[in-house]
Amino acid sequence: MAAGLRKRGRAGPAARTAGFCGQWLWRAWQERRLLLLEPRYTLLVAACLCLAEVGITFWVIHRVAYTEIDWKAYMAQVEGVINGTYDYTQLQGDTGPLVYPAGFVYIFMGLYYATGRGTDIRMAQHIFAVLYLATLLLVFLIYHQTCKVPPFVFFFMCCASYRVHSIFVLRLFNDPVAMALLFLSINLLLAQRWGWGCCCFSLAVSVKMNVLLFAPGLLFLLLMQFGFRGALPKLGICAVLQVVLGLPFLLENPIGYLSRSFDLGRQFLFRWTVNWRFLPEALFLHRAFHLALLAAHLTLLLLFALCKWHRTGESVLSLLKDPSKRKVPPQPLTPNQIISTLFTSNFIGICFSRSLHYQFYVWYFHTLPYLLWATPARWLTHLLRLLVLGLIELSWNTYPSTSCSSAALHICHAVILLQLWLGPQPFPRSIQHSKKAH
Repeated sequence: MAAGLRKRGRAGPAARTAGFCGQWLWRAWQERRLLLLEPRYTLLVAACLCLAEVGITFWVIHRVAYTEIDWKAYMAQVEGVINGTYDYTQLQGDTGPLVYPAGFVYIFMGLYYATGRGTDIRMAQHIFAVLYLATLLLVFLIYHQTCKVPPFVFFFMCCASYRVHSIFVLRLFNDPVAMALLFLSINLLLAQRWGWGCCCFSLAVSVKMNVLLFAPGLLFLLLMQFGFRGALPKLGICAVLQVVLGLPFLLENPIGYLSRSFDLGRQFLFRWTVNWRFLPEALFLHRAFHLALLAAHLTLLLLFALCKWHRTGESVLSLLKDPSKRKVPPQPLTPNQIISTLFTSNFIGICFSRSLHYQFYVWYFHTLPYLLWATPARWLTHLLRLLVLGLIELSWNTYPSTSCSSAALHICHAVILLQLWLGPQPFPRSIQHSKKAH
């Protein structure tokens, strides 16, 4: 009898768990009309989409031809390091010199060995397929915490994008590696692991510099949370990691390493541009045009920082103070404040980029649902938001780009920027003042 009771006791927790899951699934089925509209079902829909993505990605790898663009160049560049060349000016590949920081070298060195010195393309594709699924998981965890985007949108964020599947598993670019590390960093920031988040952010920068587009937003959040003195150790983590990773190359030729891996003035080829095709090539290449874009980029960042992100009623210089000494006591940053600031910072940089190439789509693709749906706007219905999302996808899938596709991309970007500017504040002034009054 006692044995029978013990047996039932051991089965109890499993039975209760199964019963709970069954009730949850039954409730979800009863509310199936809300399943695609309510953000609380994000994880359930995400699980289904990730399972579908396993099959889709496997099908793409085995049914769609691989296209060689940069992989052999990556392998030749890291092979030079393996052979003992630490002077960045001497590292070359089929497509030109090595222009990525040291983190790229170490990660792709690992891929070099994992793929038989870069010759096993199928193995590389499967590794990038795992990276793609891991990136989706990290993105879904972010969206689950924001509770802003209806789950039906996630279908368009993963299963429906040909270009993104191509970038990950048919082209094997380094951009997805950098973005996966960036999304890991954001998840750590959401968990209030600011030191580890900054470490992963710096690691992402060490793979490709585009991650620096998130840096103004991250700096604002660090100042908001810790003040100037408190933010310095976090910024120090970012700087020290860059030095440590680049140390072998800095010791060999510091000027060569810095000028190659962090070349902000690198010229882009007009034939690959996605966003400025409607311009004359001479204007596209002109330095005055580049400076105008930089000025517009910095101006818009400043406007968002002053008018949208900083809403405490104090001077923006109050961010430099220790949080305990501010007139308005600081409150813990919410997930939406963190995500809105980071995603907007990156998106502004995308809008004013000197050139966007096809692989750059992943720089902001996974952030578009949040940018479009997180800010409620009556004039921008679900249908119009889907139209904007579809036009952006169409623009990135038009090869070669045309004047119409580039213009359409800018119009869609302008719509998103307008919505972000006119929408509710991520740091509402009224809430801050009400807390001060109490």
